Amino acid sequence: MKPTVLVTEGSDPRPLAWLRQQVNVIEVPYDDPAFDRHLATADGLVVRTYTKVNESMLDQAPRLKVVGRGGVGLESIDLAACRRRGVQVVYTPDANILAVGDFVFGYILQLLRPWCFFKDLVPDPKEFKRVRNTVRGRQLNELTIGILGMGRVGRRVGHIAATGFGMRVLYNDLIDVSEHVPFHATSVDKPTLYRQADILSIHVTMLPGNENLVGASQIAMMKPDAILINTSRGEVLDAQALADAIRAKRLAGAAVDVYWPEPPPSDFPLLKLDNVLLTPHLAARTYTALENMSWVVRDVVEVLNGRPPKYPAP
Repeated sequence: MKPTVLVTEGSDPRPLAWLRQQVNVIEVPYDDPAFDRHLATADGLVVRTYTKVNESMLDQAPRLKVVGRGGVGLESIDLAACRRRGVQVVYTPDANILAVGDFVFGYILQLLRPWCFFKDLVPDPKEFKRVRNTVRGRQLNELTIGILGMGRVGRRVGHIAATGFGMRVLYNDLIDVSEHVPFHATSVDKPTLYRQADILSIHVTMLPGNENLVGASQIAMMKPDAILINTSRGEVLDAQALADAIRAKRLAGAAVDVYWPEPPPSDFPLLKLDNVLLTPHLAARTYTALENMSWVVRDVVEVLNGRPPKYPAP
């Protein structure tokens, strides 16, 4: 009999059709009352952002051999618990690199080059000239970008900054990644990163201890005309401290795509600030990136067939 794989948060059509040819697929949301019943017979699990693979779930999955995470972050999966049970975890670390890099610079350009769009009505000549004569932006080639976390996405952002816009690139990472950085960039300590960056872009994973990694004391080191971008995980940024700094004009602006909790509550502190861009976790949402993430099913099938996967969890 074919193994059974549960798909809990959907999949792009082509990878899902391919998976159906290999295994018995059951699409069941993680919050569906029927989920636990299907979990008992599952050999594999394909998840995205919101399915929590923890001890209690694994206790209900005695046949489980593999969990495939369609995406990059693994904080929703208890890797240690999976290893204790002999459950292999696979993911798609390369799937959305280009998409997120593009998105970061979309944010940056909107914050530093005010667009002043008009759509339904042409401003009268006086207003047209007033806007044109008063609005000013900043050129990226004159600025320093600081990248907190020089993994795959961080390196893509640095590559665009250095080779596309001629920016100065500083970065900080827990490990020495210099051999993986093929463009001009300088590794610095965190205080130097915060103090010298005109743009701080956060690209860290949600490891234990990274909660509020960028908080009031870190933001206080930044230039008052700097901006902050977070497309990594909501937990790593103290949203209240960021809002306080922007309201006090100790920081020029911010763009945030990720939240804790997600979606954010109705009293989220960054709401209603003109120089803050908020988006609903869209950085990786391109057609190509989503299909790339869905192809995690290839490694799921490899594990079920007793072969080594291309992208095992670290």
